[in-house]
Amino acid sequence: MSEAAYSSSSLHWFLAGARGIFTLPALILMTSFVGFAAFAFEAGLTRGEAMFMTLMVWALPAKMILTGMLVSGAHLFAIILAVSLSSIRMMPMVASLVPDMRSERTPTWWLLFLSHFVAITAWVFATRTISAVPREHRTTYFAGFGMTLTLVNTALVGICFGLVAAFPPVVAGILYFLTPVYFIASIWATSRQPLLKLAFVIGAVGGPVLALVAPGMDILIAGIGGGTLAWVIDRQIRRSKAARVAPDEGMP
Repeated sequence: MSEAAYSSSSLHWFLAGARGIFTLPALILMTSFVGFAAFAFEAGLTRGEAMFMTLMVWALPAKMILTGMLVSGAHLFAIILAVSLSSIRMMPMVASLVPDMRSERTPTWWLLFLSHFVAITAWVFATRTISAVPREHRTTYFAGFGMTLTLVNTALVGICFGLVAAFPPVVAGILYFLTPVYFIASIWATSRQPLLKLAFVIGAVGGPVLALVAPGMDILIAGIGGGTLAWVIDRQIRRSKAARVAPDEGMP
């Protein structure tokens, strides 16, 4: 196969996406999954359960919620609701990626399958790099990254599950804490609109305050309320700008 033909093949772009696991975001996520292995071990899960959860649930915050609620003995319906609410945040990520990834010949079932791998790390990676990929190979490129990252982390959880018992609790905590630190930095870096950064700032400031005022509901209120408030402020700013521009356009 010639170099030109190889560069236009699906295998080439699948492997190009798979090489993304050596980027800093993917490496940070892998260290966080070592922390999850420690958490799962301490929670009393088996190695197989932790690996199955990694493969099927995938999003790390959802797994932490699921594990914590299982340990606390929460009702099954409450667990399903909590994990579902945690995963709703993936919908805007999927909605923003699909128009950039699909072509006229992309089947719907393939997009639905790939949506399983959409989480913050995959979203940031795709947002930054997918524009350089030919459109007809973008889903293959994303599949290479998402599938490889998921399988590697599943294997990592299985390998580390028996080793984390020797970790001091503070080490496991530090490893897991890398994930929210990375989430915060990556969300800010990939926010293309001032509205998104405004919502981020409002949520970051309001979250700790609401944790004191309404513990247990703080994240929900900060997320929904902060996003709504940011939208209202942004809308008022746009209206003010439009009102200032309109008289100027009418002047001779």
